[in-house]
Amino acid sequence: MPSHPSRVVDFPQSDPLPELPIELGPNEEGVGIWVPTEKHRLLCDWLIGTRHAWKGWSHRVLIDPFCGPGRIQVKGEKNTRDGGSIVAWRQSLANQAPFTQMLVGDISESRATANNQRLTALNAPVEHFVGAAQTTISEMIKRVPQRRCLTLAYIDPYNLEFLSFDIIQTLAKLPTVDFLVHFSVYDLQRNIELETDADRSRFDSAAPNWRKVIDPNKYGKLVLREEFFKYWVELIKGLGFKISKSMPLVGGDDNSPRYRLVFFSRNEKIASKVWTDVAQGNNRMLNFGD
Repeated sequence: MPSHPSRVVDFPQSDPLPELPIELGPNEEGVGIWVPTEKHRLLCDWLIGTRHAWKGWSHRVLIDPFCGPGRIQVKGEKNTRDGGSIVAWRQSLANQAPFTQMLVGDISESRATANNQRLTALNAPVEHFVGAAQTTISEMIKRVPQRRCLTLAYIDPYNLEFLSFDIIQTLAKLPTVDFLVHFSVYDLQRNIELETDADRSRFDSAAPNWRKVIDPNKYGKLVLREEFFKYWVELIKGLGFKISKSMPLVGGDDNSPRYRLVFFSRNEKIASKVWTDVAQGNNRMLNFGD
């Protein structure tokens, strides 16, 4: 018998409600194969690696404020696959530590509703929220029990401009919360020089006051984006979190990855040990000090 549960993303399941909207990516041509094989694989592996810890909590909560419709179409494939929140629910069941509450949201009512309906069809304890994540996140945390509760905040926006630091600050009010964040290095790489213009503000919500700390005249484009990311990391640490040094790049190719998956927690053992083990083999180490 296997020593741990199977990774559910390796065994695609049929869509319980195929008539509902699906995610086709920004160009409506389908998402990259890396979404299930890299991004969702890492999510599964983290849930498997922490399954014993989850079993010790009376309340187990997933928060996904960028949930999409709950179903994706990979470019070039005829069949569809589960979206991130559905993958998380199926994996929690396989781990015998199912989420007791799933709070999902999207700025699109049709997408948020579709996600809710798909999770409901799978008997998940779900509640959905419609609106921008900066708004819905305050309503979500009101639903989270304050005692005997472990929460995973799964933050997966398309672009850096939607990764508002306010979202993270609000979620940080929860006593026991871990974060898995998709940080768009692709957006940062393409637009960092444009955003040095004080009349632009796309990155300001992600890293408040970054222009006051980073002098764009001192750095070339490559170093400038590294300094921006380091500043963002320091903002996270300032909230009292331990940020894992393992930050795997996913999507695209080695020359133009889409995201860096960043894990942080107040639990230093989880941040330094479990996520590092999960990210092995798909990982580039960054060291920003203690």
